[in-house]
Amino acid sequence: MEVKPNSMPREKEKKGKGKGKAKSKGIAKKKYCKLCLEKVGFVDYKDEKRLGRFVTDRGKIVPRRVSGTCARHQKQLTTAIKRARVLAMLPFTSDFYR
Repeated sequence: MEVKPNSMPREKEKKGKGKGKAKSKGIAKKKYCKLCLEKVGFVDYKDEKRLGRFVTDRGKIVPRRVSGTCARHQKQLTTAIKRARVLAMLPFTSDFYR
């Protein structure tokens, strides 16, 4: 009986479409807080234009890791968006949502 030099079990190769993410080799661009750059002291719920940048087309609040905002401004954004929704300045969901 012959013993193969590579007797370690191999991992099975995935076939078809997988949910694994491809890692990029490049250096990621540093995300920065747009509100700190504009020197915004407090995020106001009446500023629909500014709040609209941090809400998706489905009506979801964009997370910090995506938008790049700091923790302080993200908390202010969240409360301001929720207040604007209650006062019907921003929609809870989009109109075409099924």
